[in-house]
Amino acid sequence: MTARSTSANCEYTVWQDPELAKTFLEGIRGAIPLAAEQIDMILRIVAMTQPQVESFLDLGCGDGILGRSLYQSYPDSRGIFLDFSATMLTTAKANFAGISENFRFVAEDFGAEYWRDRLIPEMSALNLTHFDVIVSGFAIHHQSDDQKRAIYQDIFSLLKPGGLFLNLEHISSRSQWEEQCFNELFIDSLYRFHQAKGSQNTKEEIAHKFYHRDDKNANILAPMETQCQWLTEIGFIDVDCFLKIFEIALFGGLKPT
Repeated sequence: MTARSTSANCEYTVWQDPELAKTFLEGIRGAIPLAAEQIDMILRIVAMTQPQVESFLDLGCGDGILGRSLYQSYPDSRGIFLDFSATMLTTAKANFAGISENFRFVAEDFGAEYWRDRLIPEMSALNLTHFDVIVSGFAIHHQSDDQKRAIYQDIFSLLKPGGLFLNLEHISSRSQWEEQCFNELFIDSLYRFHQAKGSQNTKEEIAHKFYHRDDKNANILAPMETQCQWLTEIGFIDVDCFLKIFEIALFGGLKPT
């Protein structure tokens, strides 16, 4: 097990607040710019690199949208959904009502040192030793850079030879103007999303909430290029950024066969 840095980010525990998790699920998740295109890209990469998908891990799963998309494309697959927010896990599990025998929903903090060891019993219950695919969406950026690298190392060890890791992530901008472009894009998307739901909030009110949101201090953003370099150093191959929209990036790689 890779050692964890002692400089853990305590701010990210804000996501254990049920109200914040509910606000994200109901008022933000559906407003992420080009969300459908991101999932489509994930599924295309999975189909291109994996002859079959029998198992997957959705790490920091939130409402389980990424893992659920994998299951819908590969209905014979078995999967584990891991998150440390009880509200998120309850929502993810509700989406699998009646078909949960092939899935496990694990309340665990992947920022903790021994999260991988605690995952093993759940894998054994599904007769899994490794995963074909590991996906993560907007979760790992809450960890310090040292912890990010350690988590990527753990992910590498959990993949089968030839397995795929894809991280749909909030990354840092190279410039202040790029950050502003991202902020304006997200605010516009939030505004359209809430207008479609009948909200009377003005764009200015949406922007104020966006800039003063409770979870903002939980973010520890790192450049996409740096994180791809970490993956390469760990041993992943064919590492690349497959989609980038300002501060949103889909990147990852394969474990060698």
